[in-house]
Amino acid sequence: MKRLLYFILILTILSGCARPPRTAPEYSYEDYSRKVPGWLKPYTIDGKTYFPLPSAEGYEEVCIASWYGPGFHQNQSSSGEIYDMHDFTAAHKILPLGTYVLVKNLENGKQIVVRINDRGPFVEDRCIDLSYAAAKELGIIEKGLAKVKIVALSEGILTDEGIVYKNIPNIRFREFYLQVGAFKNYQNAWRLKLELEREFEKVKIEPFQKEGICFYRVQIYLAEDLYKALNLAEELKRGRFRSAFLVAK
Repeated sequence: MKRLLYFILILTILSGCARPPRTAPEYSYEDYSRKVPGWLKPYTIDGKTYFPLPSAEGYEEVCIASWYGPGFHQNQSSSGEIYDMHDFTAAHKILPLGTYVLVKNLENGKQIVVRINDRGPFVEDRCIDLSYAAAKELGIIEKGLAKVKIVALSEGILTDEGIVYKNIPNIRFREFYLQVGAFKNYQNAWRLKLELEREFEKVKIEPFQKEGICFYRVQIYLAEDLYKALNLAEELKRGRFRSAFLVAK
C-alpha cells in the first residue's frame, strides 16, 4: 500500500512539472490605458484613434491652422482648464498638453507663441485650432484658415503639481520680444518707442510689408531664454499690454 501511495505521489509531481509554460498575455487596450498617464492615453473621435506623443522634442509641422472662439468660450478644455478665447492657447491632436509652440503664418509672416491646452481640430487637413486671440494676431480671423509652420519650443508634462516644462535643445535659447503695437505711421511707432525706452532697456521697430502697405511693429526685448521671456511676457500682459504677444527671432 505504501508503495502504491509513493507511486501516485511521483506521478503527481511529474505531471506538475510537465505543465506547458504560460503564454504572455495578449495586448490589452484596457491594461495599457490604466498604466499610462491620463494625458498620454489614446482617444477616439469619430471612429479614429489618436495617440498623443510622449515628447514634443524636435517637433515641426507645416499644415493648415483654423481657430475657435465664442461657441467654446468658458467651456472646459481637454487639459481641464477653462477655455478663454482671449488667451494665447491652441488645440492640437497629439502634442503633449502644456507644450509651447511657435506658430508662423506662412502667408503673411506673422508669428506668435501659444500653449497647447486642448485637443483638436478633428478635420483631416487641419493640424492646429487657435484661440480667437491667437488667430487675430496671426491675421486669420476673416479668412478662417491659413498655412502655418509649427515649431515646438518648450515641452510641458502634466503632473500632480501642475505642468513641468522640459528644455528642448537648440530651440529654447533665442531672442524673444513682446510685440506691443503695429502702426502704419512711422512717427506713431517712433513716439511709442521713445516712451517705452524710459522703462525698458531695448525697444525696436520692425518694418513689415503686407499687401503693399508697410507696418511698423514696436517690440520690447525680453530675454534670450524662453522660460524667462514667458514669465516676463505674462507679467506685462497682466498690466497695460493685455493684447501684446510673444515673438521669437
